[in-house]
Amino acid sequence: MKKMIKLYAAAGLVFAMALAGCSDFEEINVDPKAASAEQVQVEYIINSSIVGAQQNPHVAERAFVLYWKIAARQWRGNGALATGGYSDGWSNDYYNSLSGWLKNAYLAVNISDEKMAQGAALPYTDNLKQVARIWRVYLVSEFADTFGPIPTEGFSGSNPEFDDLQTVYYFMLQELQEASESIDLSEAAKVPEDLKDYDKAYGFDLRKWKKYANSMRMRLAMRLSEVDPAKAKSEFEAAVKGDLIMEEDDFFDVPEQGGWSDLTAVMSREWNSQPLSATLNNLYIGLGGLSSADMLPDSVHKYIHTADYMGVKYDQHLTSMTNDPSTGFWYDGLHEKIDPRAYKSFIIPGDFENPDFCFYPSWDNNAETVVRNLLDDDGEVVKEIDASFTWNAAPLGDWGDKAARNQVATFPGTNPRLSQRFRQASPEDKPGRIFFAPWETYFLIAEAAVRGWDVPMSGKEAYEKGIESNFLYWDVAGHLDAYLVSDAYNRVGTSVSWDHTAEPVGPVVMNYVDGYTGEEGTVEFNYPKNYIYKDGTVSNDHLTKIITQKFIAQNPYLPLEAWNDHRRLGLPFFENPAVDKPLLNLPDLNESNYMTNQVSFFPQRVKYPSNLANSNPEGYVQAVGFLNGDDAVLTPLWWAQKD
Repeated sequence: MKKMIKLYAAAGLVFAMALAGCSDFEEINVDPKAASAEQVQVEYIINSSIVGAQQNPHVAERAFVLYWKIAARQWRGNGALATGGYSDGWSNDYYNSLSGWLKNAYLAVNISDEKMAQGAALPYTDNLKQVARIWRVYLVSEFADTFGPIPTEGFSGSNPEFDDLQTVYYFMLQELQEASESIDLSEAAKVPEDLKDYDKAYGFDLRKWKKYANSMRMRLAMRLSEVDPAKAKSEFEAAVKGDLIMEEDDFFDVPEQGGWSDLTAVMSREWNSQPLSATLNNLYIGLGGLSSADMLPDSVHKYIHTADYMGVKYDQHLTSMTNDPSTGFWYDGLHEKIDPRAYKSFIIPGDFENPDFCFYPSWDNNAETVVRNLLDDDGEVVKEIDASFTWNAAPLGDWGDKAARNQVATFPGTNPRLSQRFRQASPEDKPGRIFFAPWETYFLIAEAAVRGWDVPMSGKEAYEKGIESNFLYWDVAGHLDAYLVSDAYNRVGTSVSWDHTAEPVGPVVMNYVDGYTGEEGTVEFNYPKNYIYKDGTVSNDHLTKIITQKFIAQNPYLPLEAWNDHRRLGLPFFENPAVDKPLLNLPDLNESNYMTNQVSFFPQRVKYPSNLANSNPEGYVQAVGFLNGDDAVLTPLWWAQKD
């Protein structure tokens, strides 16, 4: 009974956070610390955990935008993780919030058990427990994939012991299996309709929770593919036999709102313009072989160049010290061929009539300022550039003196910027913040097929269904048939067609214009080599195609998964940050090796925050010991590539 009282006392803290979600809170929980088993409502605690994990704007800016999205190259964020740095303040803010969401998830499971042990359970209490277990696994995975080792038996009020990541992953996989198998789909065990508002994702639709558990089990099993392949295979093959997230109405998503709350859109902060990254840009250009003229209105066609045009060369103002194949050239127009999702997710500079154009920040006119200058060393104007209806993405890194002379390349109004649809509350007819989408299930099955695992469809079928699912999301399904058969290469040498696996042959002769003299010339374009995948010998095999499509599809709501795939496989190709000046937090990357790449050029995790070492020094030492390396951004996790 002492344990039960302790749990209910802790529940009082949770209920204080659930006031907004429970209109009759005062009637049911007058004195939470004295609550009986019948009075404590598990659904309130689940609701608090799910809503909290949506991330209020303060936490979302730090974890979702400045950590995950930057590490995943979903936008050009030039600080923090992208170049090996971090902020202890950001980490503390996120860690504290995540710990609270985890405490709620653990509490929901424990109170469900107490209710059943004390004879206070309702017919659906055990189903609520299984929902809480499934959700708890997601939160544990978010912690483990961001920081590393985590206490699987923690978050119950005392300083816990940490577990190594193999133990953590085995725990999560077992939890998902057991929870999925334990869900009772009978009418008698159904969660009542009047409680559905306490599950912002699925409204306690238990069949969908079962699908989420199985699909997430596939996700976590695949994470072990390079370090524990036998376990990965067995878990995946078991999970894929169950009901899965495969249809449009299966999305695990949480609706977003305006204002300031846990449900505020995670990318809503106006000061982050979130421009197109060089990584996404190189994947988009040419991919699918579809014409920009078929995607854009007639009034824009005059800005479209031919496919053999490289752009305007500004070698005194653009970095060349990176393996980004597009670097050194300003594209003074739009590309002839591009992936159709590019113009949907990032809006062309100067396209102010586009309803998805983002005018943030609202307190200045930077988004509408498209004319900027290139300067000389004395600050005099060398060239005035109008970026209206141009398409560029500046590489990361330190450009040295060139950065000071260039007022164009990284200015908010001169770059394609994230669509407004993601900067505010989502339309009612679209998913909100996505935690798991049907396309991920299909791409996981496609990868499993490539690995020779027992799956219910061929790799090609799953791959193409994954693309179709994402095209439906972006409302570009009319381009699907032509896209799927395209053998056109993007800037990193990958094509779409499953049956086209020929490697790109270079160099390719491209035309350009000298930005200072106006003279025309030609340049040899070379496809980059991705040395952290098959030693740089492969750019267009089936696995590269799958992860390329998965990476594009996961933008912008699933950056953590996109980062996970790159850490696990080295795919897709990430260009190196520029090193016109040394990057102190990426010491292995320098002017002698920037045309190659290796694991130590890219962030691998987030350091544990200082409040962990201060509040639980023994646990911190234990956690770092399981890393098999320093508590550092560049220390790979157990399941990730090491070199």
